[in-house]
Amino acid sequence: MLSSFFGSGSSEKCSGRASTHTGKCDATQKKNSPSTPSPNSSNLRLVRGFSPPASSSIPSSTNLILSENKNVQHSSASSSSSLPVSSRLSSKQQHQHHPQAHTSKSFNMSSAQEIDGAAHRVSLSASPTSNFSTSPFAARYQNAGQSSKHLKPFNTEDVRILLLENVNQTAVDILKKQGYQVEFHKASLPEEELIEKIRDVHAIGIRSKTRLSANVLKEAKNLIVIGCFCIGTNQVDLDYAAKHGITVFNSPYANSRSVAELVIGEIIMLARQLGDRSNEMHKGTWNKVSARCWEIRGKTLGIVGYGHIGSQLSVLAEAMGMNVIYYDVVPIMALGTAKQLPTLKDVLNQADFVTLHVPELPETKNMIGKEQLDQMKKGAYLINASRGTVVDISALIAASREGRIAGAALDVYPSEPAANGDYFNSTLNIWGDDLRTLKNLILTPHIGGSTEEAQSAIGIEVGEALVRYINEGNTVGAVNMPEVSLRSLTSEEDNHARVIFIHSNRPGVLRQVNEILGDHNVDKQMSDSRGDVAYLMADISDCSPKDIKVLYESLESLSARVLTRILY
Repeated sequence: MLSSFFGSGSSEKCSGRASTHTGKCDATQKKNSPSTPSPNSSNLRLVRGFSPPASSSIPSSTNLILSENKNVQHSSASSSSSLPVSSRLSSKQQHQHHPQAHTSKSFNMSSAQEIDGAAHRVSLSASPTSNFSTSPFAARYQNAGQSSKHLKPFNTEDVRILLLENVNQTAVDILKKQGYQVEFHKASLPEEELIEKIRDVHAIGIRSKTRLSANVLKEAKNLIVIGCFCIGTNQVDLDYAAKHGITVFNSPYANSRSVAELVIGEIIMLARQLGDRSNEMHKGTWNKVSARCWEIRGKTLGIVGYGHIGSQLSVLAEAMGMNVIYYDVVPIMALGTAKQLPTLKDVLNQADFVTLHVPELPETKNMIGKEQLDQMKKGAYLINASRGTVVDISALIAASREGRIAGAALDVYPSEPAANGDYFNSTLNIWGDDLRTLKNLILTPHIGGSTEEAQSAIGIEVGEALVRYINEGNTVGAVNMPEVSLRSLTSEEDNHARVIFIHSNRPGVLRQVNEILGDHNVDKQMSDSRGDVAYLMADISDCSPKDIKVLYESLESLSARVLTRILY
């Protein structure tokens, strides 16, 4: 038995917390008997909330009814006639008979399948300064010598996942390999259609165009997890999601190299005026010039935001002979001979090329405006491959026309077209037509992470995070929940249940939870908090169906409850 971990709002990390290996269970290891649950019935189960059966045994044909109001009942094929009529209705039928009742989903027990990651492994470029506690792919390697208990005894085709915005095929393959029911769309959906579809899904995958506001999420009664197949998460109301038990994952590392390489290319293009020369050739004009064209060797690159992308870029630029300086709001160890300067103004004053790699926050909105452009060296260049709201475009246009800067490259914009083929002009942004007339200006349609390698890696990273959360409750890498993980249960650990309790972070709750758990043998437990929300996970051994029912009902009765899940 592992040592238990107890704490409320603790910042401590549990050793082995990223143990998320899943494997195939040998059903022949134990023979089924009335007193020994079948391999399926002893395994962990995904539910948003449920009421286990009162009986001491679970029929092999068990169905699990998952309700939006988090009240779920078991029924067996042989005894369904004894259940209330409403529990035997389909989702649509229940809704018709009870317009104000929550819809239900049925989960049938089946064997588990491993995360399909090995066939899609891609080497990722992660920043050496990254501060995550566990590699996002640690699940592939830990507990490799053990036989993991299957974590999906339900009929996985009843787990509904909605993927929007042409999420990479690697993610689709990983999720379908699990048996989940995956609905795939190449584009984002209008809000009305999104609200209609999100009501029935348990997970949703998006990129940067889909907005999951509180108005949308309040309709997502079955939703337990969101996967953002990109770096940014500003398109999701993270606070609302957390307070309603919806965990959000993103991909902070997988496209770092692709964005850094794009910026290196843009630096060279700007220094050599390649955009203008290419446009002239396309128009049939031969214009061989060297005036105001430069090598980048010996020039100074100023990086604003020295995170995953900024640090990657630093290494590449230095290898090409550039001097690197950077500004970040927190002290970060420099790579190579790069130097951190104390203020943004210092970087703007000294850099020949300024490149921005910051998140979209209230503090970063228009952080490069007229004042900052005036602080740049005359004849310097500006590159923005971070977020469109970071640069005041009107001020940039004025600085370019007045000759204060020699050129710019933009990959992101305050407002962007909804789909490929849409126009990028003044109907979208009032300065759109003026921007396109500038000299030595490179405009790209938000393609920083648009490489085969990056999108494949993002698909794997987020796809596997969704599987680990759905099947095991693992929140390592979540952006709006505490990072909590317990090792996978092994096939030798029968009659175990995994308790997941998301609750308001306030004094006394952990004591109440432990009073409930105290009547059982807690093999291992971990609790952590983030802001107003706390996340507790505990593995209980020698747990009968009656025990599970009591556990669930007791936890549900707590006023601090946000979401109760029991996986068994």
